Amino acid sequence: QVRIVESGGGLVQAGGSLRLSCVASGSIFRINDMGWYRQARGFQRELVADISSRGSTNYADSVKGRFTISRDNAENTLFLQMNNLKPEDTAVYYCNVKATRPWDVREYTHWGQGTQVTVSS
Repeated sequence: QVRIVESGGGLVQAGGSLRLSCVASGSIFRINDMGWYRQARGFQRELVADISSRGSTNYADSVKGRFTISRDNAENTLFLQMNNLKPEDTAVYYCNVKATRPWDVREYTHWGQGTQVTVSS
């Protein structure tokens, strides 16, 4: 089985910072893209940022210049440094891991349980 565990969420004032971490473990053969998604109350889940195995990154327009995604391939970890947080960043943040198996060309998606980020004004 694959386990995805996020940590680092919490309550912070507007303008503050948080650093989210995600650790993937278990029967993972090869991790391709990794990303952070978030779902705010009353909204659909949306992509915040993702990063390829080569380190290529992509960010939602709303977080560009404020958030930085990074990964440690050796440790199967994913990070999201969030600076200058805004109340609209309040959401449950989910770690997403896309992986492949040697015998299958399909790409499998794994999700963590999420970590709550609350930004007060």
